[in-house]
Amino acid sequence: MRRADRLFQIVQLIRGRRLTTAAWLADRLEISERTVYRDVADLQRQGVPLEGEAGVGYRLGKGFDLPPLMFSNEEAQALVAAVRIAQTWLDPQLAAGAQDALSRVISVLPAAARAAAESLVVMEAPVGLESKEQNTLQLLREAAEAKRMCEIAYRDVSGKRSERKVRPLGVFYWGRVWTLAAWCQSRQDFRSFRIDRIESLQLTDKNFRDEAGKTLADLLRKIKNENVSFKL
Repeated sequence: MRRADRLFQIVQLIRGRRLTTAAWLADRLEISERTVYRDVADLQRQGVPLEGEAGVGYRLGKGFDLPPLMFSNEEAQALVAAVRIAQTWLDPQLAAGAQDALSRVISVLPAAARAAAESLVVMEAPVGLESKEQNTLQLLREAAEAKRMCEIAYRDVSGKRSERKVRPLGVFYWGRVWTLAAWCQSRQDFRSFRIDRIESLQLTDKNFRDEAGKTLADLLRKIKNENVSFKL
């Protein structure tokens, strides 16, 4: 990360919290506390009204807010609820990104909307994806975005195990269950694989190109036009 980007990120992170310690910033940005102290001092010299001190914490002083976003109280609460619920069911990278984005939005809300968002009583339950499933989900999402072929070992609902080479097209959330939508090279057809039944995953070095009849758009069109469901 460039230093200029890091300084901007520090301001954004402090803006989204009432009090932010150097230790928390160092952990979040993967830098040393010494670097945090130096960066904060530089920002203060540049006129950014960061209040606080080392060992206590920092907050952004008055007069450095962005213009308020025009969200109603209900809209602000909906954003908070969506992120809280989604975080336990997202992969680690997206979960962290969702929290960072929410912090930025809340930090620039009008006072009433911010108060409504922070007092929301909708909470996420202490359940969600297992760590292995989270990591598998992230790898498959990234593979689909990069169009990388994957090899998976999969166990279906009857317990039958098979090894497949697939083109990952997208991941779908069904409420407590994620599936991979893919073009299966072995079956030469679209298939859906439950993330929690994928026993092993290997990303290959081979990329694939979109081919007519084998894309995510083709799959979605087929589902819509033929009213078919994914085959697990």
